[in-house]
Amino acid sequence: MTFADPTQTSASPAAAAPVATPRVRDIRLDFFRGLAMFIILFAHTPGNMFTRWIPARFGFSDATEIFVFCSGMASAIAFGATFDRSGWFLGTARVIYRIWQVYWAHIGLFFATAGMLAFLSDLTFTERNYWGQLNLWMLFVESENWTNPDMLYRFMTLQWVPNLFDILPMYMVILAMMPVVIVLGRTNFALLAVVSLTMWFFAQRGFMEALGLPYLNFTAEPWVGRDDWQRRWFLNPFGWQLVFFTGFAFMRGWIPKPPVTPVLIAIATFFVLANVPLSSIGVREFGFDWARDWRIENRPWISKSDFGILRYVQFLSLAYLAWVIAGDKGNRIRAGASTLGRIWGPVLQIILRVGQQSLAVFVVSIFVARFNGFALDMLGREVGTVWVVNLFGCGCLILTAYLAGWFKGTPWKPKVAR
Repeated sequence: MTFADPTQTSASPAAAAPVATPRVRDIRLDFFRGLAMFIILFAHTPGNMFTRWIPARFGFSDATEIFVFCSGMASAIAFGATFDRSGWFLGTARVIYRIWQVYWAHIGLFFATAGMLAFLSDLTFTERNYWGQLNLWMLFVESENWTNPDMLYRFMTLQWVPNLFDILPMYMVILAMMPVVIVLGRTNFALLAVVSLTMWFFAQRGFMEALGLPYLNFTAEPWVGRDDWQRRWFLNPFGWQLVFFTGFAFMRGWIPKPPVTPVLIAIATFFVLANVPLSSIGVREFGFDWARDWRIENRPWISKSDFGILRYVQFLSLAYLAWVIAGDKGNRIRAGASTLGRIWGPVLQIILRVGQQSLAVFVVSIFVARFNGFALDMLGREVGTVWVVNLFGCGCLILTAYLAGWFKGTPWKPKVAR
């Protein structure tokens, strides 16, 4: 029940202020990014039975595409608004600050993980060299030409990018491209598309070697002298920028959202389903020898390292179907709370919170995944054990997300009265 204020004069209905419609938050970005965080945890846990059901088993693309595409969309919201509001200089400054944050997250993740793996390898009851599994020999074992300080310098300057620690360096390089992308997008989007596609093409190792030309990428192991033997960054930023800036362009409005039509749904469904026989399921479970031969002969088209074009097509098809199923602003995802009872509501909130704190959660997921691999080695890989270990890992990610959100809220600061 409400009461009128006697100190105010009455107003006619026509003069009454319009009632503001509450804004509905679009949850699709946080939802799919949150799912990607859990998938990345499962995928990076060695010998994990849960990897039987991750997207990479059923198609060319995997959770990496989800993470990078959604990061592009999130960057358009966070950094694009700064460029619009504060100008190019301050927008660039904010991007540089973010690169600085990601850099130290990369450094901290590596040393924390390397330290943990060294500790686990030295335990009396372990029989495995866990740091050796990540090819960290040059850090822990001195050679004739390289010493530990040399390797630390190479690592700190991103000249040495060890196995498993490649996604954050890739992300930093792509972020560094953003100020130029902003200028090109504002000037002529067609020019931006040409630049992005050209960069992607010159990052395709298979195509460039066939043409006898060098390809764009960075060296991951600088101590290797011969160029044809050098390992490059596994996630080539010059290739992966294509999917990042596709998400960026969609969120900026440079690319209009696709219409929901039966024809587009049918085309996307065809690409997704046609990809299944050529996937890991088709090759390993169904034993399709023709699919194995096709993958070997057409490796450049599906390369994860350089982001092969068929990965791009398959991912966009899958993303379109997910976008359609989710509904406007994720309304169908929300509707699950009414159809699935009381369980889905809290689960959805957890997924959204994990998606909102993706950097902190990702860093922790890589660390926890390696520990979970050790735990499975010690406890065995029976079904019950695998479930317990994976639930422990998920709990770590959830706790990280809530703690990161709590810290970002700066609860120690006095609340300003409004």
